[in-house]
Amino acid sequence: MKLTREIKTSILVIASILLFIWGYSFLKGRDLLTSYVTLFVEYETVEGLTTSAPVTLNGLVIGRVNNITIEPNTGNLLVELQIKTDFPISKSSVAAIYEPGFISGKQIAIEPNFKDKSISVDGQRLKGEIRLSLTETVGGKLVPIEQELEKIIANADVLITGINNVLDKKTQDDIGKSLSELSAIMVQFHEASLSMNAILDENRAQIKEVVSNFNNISDDFSKISDSLNKADLGKTVKELNETLAKVDDIMNGLKSGNGTIGKLLNDDALYNNLNKTSQELELLLQDVRLHPTRYVNISLFGKKDKPYKAPVKDTISQNKN
Repeated sequence: MKLTREIKTSILVIASILLFIWGYSFLKGRDLLTSYVTLFVEYETVEGLTTSAPVTLNGLVIGRVNNITIEPNTGNLLVELQIKTDFPISKSSVAAIYEPGFISGKQIAIEPNFKDKSISVDGQRLKGEIRLSLTETVGGKLVPIEQELEKIIANADVLITGINNVLDKKTQDDIGKSLSELSAIMVQFHEASLSMNAILDENRAQIKEVVSNFNNISDDFSKISDSLNKADLGKTVKELNETLAKVDDIMNGLKSGNGTIGKLLNDDALYNNLNKTSQELELLLQDVRLHPTRYVNISLFGKKDKPYKAPVKDTISQNKN
């Protein structure tokens, strides 16, 4: 069968029209080969929501915004949603307008209620809500910060004004002079530091020798400490304390008059008797020295013994006096 030119032209026109309709629907986000259900949501404001904006469920695009009209009775905006029938939505689900980022436009997120088993039908109205965008959230947080910054700036201005009032011309000159003197001191400190570095460089060998000697002394002290530890000083000190305690007991006994030595030290009568005996012994020795014949008598012719006479003068007592 041979097609005429008119039939070919008609087929081409019909195909072009169908292709145009499909392309137009595709650009609007509607797939002619997919079935949709139409839902409506009423908002007081759409916050910049436009037609063909995506409708998402947990981040997955399940439909598009088909149309936005104004309700004549309330003045609210009625948004028509086209949702794929592959994603059944309960009647109590919420359609929230949100902004996924700073650059992207407004979208509608379906927040399903999985506990509700009643599925929305074509023409069903859902509850609408508006979520704060990132810009609005950041702006809401920046407003208090801005207010606090304004307060801080005002306080800083008052503080600077007070400082300017306090710092008169003389005070400013004094501060400038102090800063100049501080700069001079820092210069002198830098010069002193350079001199100290030069001295250290010149005496580096001596310093090294001193440090080495100190290390040797430290080693010797460590050896002495080890020797003292091995010598058991604790035992020696303990024995010394015991000996001192015994000596202390002996001294206390002497003071209290216990024992022979204690009685000798504390008995006054014994001391007086010894003193008197010593004096008599001295008198006897003096008499023997002055009159030896009274005690040693050697006579060849048989002379009689002379009677004893006490010394006329007590020379010993006189010498003591």
